[in-house]
Amino acid sequence: MGNIISFSVNGELATGDGSGKLLDFLREDLRLTSVKNGCGQGACGACTVLVDGKAARACLFTLDKLAGKSVVTVEGLSEREKAVYAFAFAEAGAVQCGFCIPGMVISAKALLDQSPEPDLPAIKKALRGNICRCTGYVKIERAVLIAAELLRSGGDIPRRQFTGGVGEDFHRVDAGAKTLGTGVYVDDMTVPDMLYASAVRSAYPRARVLAIEAAAALEHPDCVAVLTAADVPGNNKIGHLTFISDWDVLIPVGEITRYVGDGIALAVSRRKESLPAIKALVRIDYEPLTPLTSPAAALAADAPLIHEKGNLLVREHLVRGDVDEALRTSKHVVTRHYSVPFTEHAFMEPECAVAMPEGEDGVLLYTGGQSIYDEQREVARMLGLVPDKVHVRGRLVGGGFGGKEDMSVQHHAALAAWLLRRPVKVLFSRQESIIVHPKRHAMEMDFTTACDETGRLTAMRAVVISDTGAYASLGGPVLQRACTHAAGPYNYQNIDIEGKAVYTNNPPGGAFRGFGVCQTAFATENNLNLLAALVGISPWEIRFRNAIRPGQVLPNGQIADETTGLERCLLAVREAYEQAGRDGKVAGISSFFKNSGVGVGLPDTGRCVISVEDQRVHMRTSAACIGQGLATVVTQIACEVLGLPPAQILVEPPDTRRTPNSGTTTASRQTFFTGEAVRRAALLLRAKLDEGKTLAELEGEEFAAEYSGVTDPMGSDKPFPVSHLAYGYAAEAVILDQQGKVEKIVAAYDMGKVINPKAAAGQIEGGIVMGLGYALTEDYPLSDGVPTAKYGTLGLWRATDVPPMEIRFVEGPQLNTVACGAKGVGELATIPTAPAVAGAYYALDGQFRGKLPLEDTFYRKKKN
Repeated sequence: MGNIISFSVNGELATGDGSGKLLDFLREDLRLTSVKNGCGQGACGACTVLVDGKAARACLFTLDKLAGKSVVTVEGLSEREKAVYAFAFAEAGAVQCGFCIPGMVISAKALLDQSPEPDLPAIKKALRGNICRCTGYVKIERAVLIAAELLRSGGDIPRRQFTGGVGEDFHRVDAGAKTLGTGVYVDDMTVPDMLYASAVRSAYPRARVLAIEAAAALEHPDCVAVLTAADVPGNNKIGHLTFISDWDVLIPVGEITRYVGDGIALAVSRRKESLPAIKALVRIDYEPLTPLTSPAAALAADAPLIHEKGNLLVREHLVRGDVDEALRTSKHVVTRHYSVPFTEHAFMEPECAVAMPEGEDGVLLYTGGQSIYDEQREVARMLGLVPDKVHVRGRLVGGGFGGKEDMSVQHHAALAAWLLRRPVKVLFSRQESIIVHPKRHAMEMDFTTACDETGRLTAMRAVVISDTGAYASLGGPVLQRACTHAAGPYNYQNIDIEGKAVYTNNPPGGAFRGFGVCQTAFATENNLNLLAALVGISPWEIRFRNAIRPGQVLPNGQIADETTGLERCLLAVREAYEQAGRDGKVAGISSFFKNSGVGVGLPDTGRCVISVEDQRVHMRTSAACIGQGLATVVTQIACEVLGLPPAQILVEPPDTRRTPNSGTTTASRQTFFTGEAVRRAALLLRAKLDEGKTLAELEGEEFAAEYSGVTDPMGSDKPFPVSHLAYGYAAEAVILDQQGKVEKIVAAYDMGKVINPKAAAGQIEGGIVMGLGYALTEDYPLSDGVPTAKYGTLGLWRATDVPPMEIRFVEGPQLNTVACGAKGVGELATIPTAPAVAGAYYALDGQFRGKLPLEDTFYRKKKN
C-alpha cells in the first residue's frame, strides 16, 4: 500500500492508494467507465481526462502524482456540455464504434475551454493524442467545430426531425450513449463474486511443452486455479471454420507450440491486479525448436509439420481462357514481384469477455465479437455441450475490422466459468492483443499483366503465396477472395491465378478489412500503371478503357449486372486527377471492386424477426455492429418500409435466445443480407398495418424473414459463374504536393443506394485513412516469429496526418430492390488507397515500388 492521496474527481473529494493507477481507480473504484482502457501505454488517448484543466492520459498517472489536483471525466461535464457534445457528434456523423469518443470529447473540452473559437489546424493539434481507427477524424473535427459554435453562442441545441427513411442523414441510434460513455462495452461490466483469468502464453514460437508446474502459483493467496488442456471437458481443438478446427484451446504437455500467442495454462485470480504475479509463478519447461517463419521455409521438403495434415493449408487455382496464347500475342507484357506485410487491426477496444454459469448445466457469455453464433458454436464444442446450453449476449464492440471473428478471450472465460462455477472476466492487455489475434495476411506475389497496342487488357497470370501463420483462421476464404479479385474490375477473360495459403510459426493471418483483396489489388493496379506508360496513355485512361460495364464479363467469369458503376466512379474523379497535372502536381489513380456477401458457393443467410412489444417494433437480428452502424441501417430500412417514425423502432442487441442467426459481420454482407431480411420482415408487418391493424392490435405478434444468396463455387464449370451476389466499385485519386506529401484525396464510390450518406462518407473516410497507413507507415515487424511492435509504433495515422478528403457517391439506376438497393462499402473503402498512393509516387519520380509500406517517400525513408 502506498500513501493515501486526496484529490478531486468531477468536483467531489476522492481518496485512494497513491501507488494505484488513475485509470484503474476511475474505472474500478469509482465506476467512471467513460474513461476507456485502450492501450495502457499512453499511445491511444482513449483514457483521456482533464487534470487541472489539461488533457492527460489516465493510464500514465499514479495517484501519488495527483494530490490536491482536479480530475474531470465525461461524467463530470455540465448538463449543457453533455447535451452539446451529444448533439454535435451525432450531427457530424462522428461516431462509429464509439470507443475513442469520450476521450475525444475531453480533448475537445480542453481546447475549447482555452480557445472558444478554434480553427481546423488547432482542432487537429488538440486531437493528435487521440487515435480513432474508424472515422478518419474528419467528422470528429467537424463535431468539435459544431460544439464550439454552440458553447460559444449559448444558443439552443437544434432539434432535428427525422423520418428515418433511406437516404436521410439520420442520427445514429447509438451516438449519444457512445459520446457520453454510457454505452456498455464488455470491460465496463462488473458482476458480484467475479474472478479474473489470463493465459500464460508460449515463450517460443515453436517449442515442445515438457511440463507445466503450477504449485507455486496455487500457493498465491489470490490464485483460485491454474487450468490446462487436461481440464478442457470437450474438444481442445476449435476454429472459426468447423471443418478445420485446428486451434488449441490450450497447448497440452507433450505437444508443440505454433506461435508465441499460444495459451498453455489459464491462471484464475480473485483480483485482476494479482494476475501478472500469479502467471509469473507458473513454470513451464520447454524444448525450444527452430521456428518456420516464412512460407518458403514451411514448404521446404524437409520442413517439420506445423499441423498433422501438412504445412499447406489450401491451394486455389482459377483459370479462364488461354493465358499462354494471349501473353504470346500481346504487344506489352509486364511482370513484377510484390511483397506486402502482416498488419495489425489496432481496433480501439482490446478483447474482453465475461462468462458465468447459467442454470445447472449452461453458461452465459457476454462478448464483443463479430458473431454470437460463431462464439456459441466454438464454446459449445470446447465444453462438450449442445449449443443451446451456451447463451451468448453481445455488447458494444469497440472496432473489429475482421480481427474479432476468431476466439480470443471468449473460450477462456467460458472454460473458467464452467469449471469454477463463478463469473470470470478475461481481458487482453493491448500487448497481448497485438500478439494473439490474427492479422492481415502477409503475401508474396508475382503478377504478369498484358495488353494490346491500344491499352486493352488481354491476359494476366499471378502466383500468390499467403502466410496464414500458425492456424487456419480464415486463411482459405481470404485466399479465395484474393484470387477472385486479383485480375481487377476489368473486361478481359484470360487469367491464370494460383494461390497458396501456408502455415508458419508467425501469428495467424485472418480476416481484415479487404479480406485478401487489398493485397492483390496493390499488385494488379501497379502493373496497370506500368502498362499505361508502355502504351503512352495515362493511368486513368487505361482504367477507363478497360473498366467493366453492365453486361460485360469480369475476369472471374461473372457477368456484371446493370447496377455496375465503375465507369461512373472513374468519371467522377477524372477532373481532380487531371487538374493535379495542370497545377504542376502529381496524382495517382486506382479503381477496384469488392464483393458483398460470402459467395463462392457457400451458404450465406441474413435473418430478422420483428416483434411488436408495448406498441414498439422490435428488430431482432444477431448481426453485430462493429462500428459500421448496423442498428441505424436496420432502423432506416424499417422506417422506409413501415412508414413509422424512428422512435417506434427498437433494435435489440445480439442474443442467442432472442435474435436469429444472421451470420458473421464480415465480407461487407450485413447491410445487403441482413438489410434485405429486415426489409422482408417489415413488409410482412406492413401488410398487417395496411389491413387497418394497429400496433396495439398486433401486440405480441412476430414476423420472421430471411434472405439467402445462391452463388457458384470457385472452379465452377458454368460458362458465367456467379461468384458473388453484388459488387461495389470505387475509384480514387491521390494528389501529392511538391514534397511528396499526400495533399488531397478524391474518391468516388458505387455502393448502390446509400442508406445514410453522412454515415457512409464517414466509413469511407476511415477506410481511406486505414489505407493510407497500409500504403505508407503501418507495419507489424517480427523477429524470428515474435512481434516487436507496440501500439504507439504500429504507424497508425493521427488527426494531424490526415489530408482533406472529398467523397462522392455515384448512385446508378435503382433496379435492385434487395436491401433497398444498397451494397456494402466497409471493405471497399480501404482497397483502392494503397495502389493509388503507389501510383502517385510512380508519377512523382518514376521509381517502381513493389513493397508495402512504400519506401523512399515523405513518410518513410528507404531501408538499406
